Amino acid sequence: MSKQKRKGTTAETAVVNYLNKYGYDAIRHPLSGAADKGDIYLPGIPVVIEVKNCAKMELSQWVKEAQTEADNAKARIGVVWHKKRGKTDPGEWYVTMTGADFLDYLEHVETVQNMR
Repeated sequence: MSKQKRKGTTAETAVVNYLNKYGYDAIRHPLSGAADKGDIYLPGIPVVIEVKNCAKMELSQWVKEAQTEADNAKARIGVVWHKKRGKTDPGEWYVTMTGADFLDYLEHVETVQNMR
């Protein structure tokens, strides 16, 4: 396994473990080539998570990738969970999405709250 692949796998596992620790059933997607569906999904939650552990941030490219993967997975939202330099705790990393996806997220949360 290449060094870059190992870094990615380590970061994905860290995010899965972090989400699982807080009660979410996070699962790593298997690699699926051109029809990639993101790195992590949460059954029952319409989001795809693309995890990045790179020295150089390429947010525009990463967000576009997450949106494509969300479309492939038939999810409403694609986000990028990217490692913060010098931090090993995914809770201290960044999560990036478009403003439209954030609005969709807020509307989803509001809908769920109104169902209670």
